[in-house]
Amino acid sequence: MTGRVDLDVDKPIEDDEYMLTAVPHSARRPTWKQVMVWVGFGYVVTGLFVGGVLAGFGGQPGVSPGMALWAIGLGMGTLMILTTLLGIMAQKTGLSLALISRYSYGLLGSNIPLVVMALLTLGWFASITGMVGQIWASFIGNPSGITVLNPASLGYEGIPPITLENFLACMVFGVVFTITAYKGMKAIEAVAIPVAPIILVIALIVGFGMLKEGGGLEAFLSEANKIDGLSLGSAITIVMGSWIAGVVMGVDLFRFNKSVKAVIVCAFACFVLTNPLLNIVGYIGAVSVGQFNYVEWMVDKGIILAIIGVLAWTTSLWTTNNAELYCNSLYVGPVISSYDKKVDRRKIVLVVGVLGTIIGSLAFYQIFFANFITILGAAFLPLAGPLIADYFIVKKRKYDLDQLNSQPKYRLAGIISFIIGAILGLTFEYGISSPFGLPSGFVALVITMILYPIIYKVTNDGKFDKPTLQRL
Repeated sequence: MTGRVDLDVDKPIEDDEYMLTAVPHSARRPTWKQVMVWVGFGYVVTGLFVGGVLAGFGGQPGVSPGMALWAIGLGMGTLMILTTLLGIMAQKTGLSLALISRYSYGLLGSNIPLVVMALLTLGWFASITGMVGQIWASFIGNPSGITVLNPASLGYEGIPPITLENFLACMVFGVVFTITAYKGMKAIEAVAIPVAPIILVIALIVGFGMLKEGGGLEAFLSEANKIDGLSLGSAITIVMGSWIAGVVMGVDLFRFNKSVKAVIVCAFACFVLTNPLLNIVGYIGAVSVGQFNYVEWMVDKGIILAIIGVLAWTTSLWTTNNAELYCNSLYVGPVISSYDKKVDRRKIVLVVGVLGTIIGSLAFYQIFFANFITILGAAFLPLAGPLIADYFIVKKRKYDLDQLNSQPKYRLAGIISFIIGAILGLTFEYGISSPFGLPSGFVALVITMILYPIIYKVTNDGKFDKPTLQRL
């Protein structure tokens, strides 16, 4: 399909964060500020949650400490490579995910990954809002005695009721997160810069504290080496699933970087410095004290530690949720714009922020989060396949930005390869075993990247690009 749609990106709409245009070099952000954003972005309870899952928290299958380190290293290493590749694309072109997807999915076909990412980031925003509400509820207690929602009455046994205090904390902080996302990248940096180094220090100190309370290293290893039941492939899938949405979201953050070196440093900050640390602390906590969330542990250690833990936790998740909502607007906005409708990024932030806050306050995190990240890793990792294959393999890093708004409506290579990859990812996770026990999402991603060039050559996608590639 080679019909064209000319999208008028010059019409007077709100584009303060370059939603429909490339970020000019004059608007690129200092590297150190972007690194702080990525430290804060990577600091989210999922890191601790994944560590708890690997430790078999709640009597579930888990892995030994050695296998956990392999899963964390291989999973995070793969995520860093994928993030860096997507980051290079964004940094070189200055394009958002919405715009860069046009080259591999088509002008209207790009709405497929954008709608998927919009739903994922909405789910993440709701989950993180729920995480913050839950920790404040642990700190405050339930003096009102009021229960807003009891998951057990809906068939979800073992999940604590959502108290009025929990509900109100979600609502208050959901509004706070929405306001800063509304203001854009500079506001996100303003939150991340003072918080990032502090939260890393706290995580290290508390990790040693939980290890000591559990009897020290020897007692930890004695207990942890009894854990089994989870394959290495499934463990890696869990690690990767916890961050695949962040990998793809990275495109919208990296377009503000000044150099490729800055991209690499930012990816390193998230996937080597921050998230693996949380995975390990979560694992230690689950084994040593029966609690992967160290803030929950701090709340029980006296008022001073409780205050430090709750405040540090809230501010660290603030950065992450800012990014979720900020990027969500960059997915929803272009979808609306592709149908020739005027759109204001800030209005999208407000609408989605309110929706996500409501969902988050009604136990989305408590009820659905575990399955949410597993499905992410299995089905949506292939989303990045067409982007990487198109830019690095097919077009060898040659994009004509003048043709941004003159792409075909639909590029079958991207659409078909992603759909096949997503189906295979779910099949490998919930049906047949993936080859060699490898992570289901990763195998699906590789298959997607192999399929893309093949489909590209046998469809009109290759014919459409041939004159441009010959000229470049």
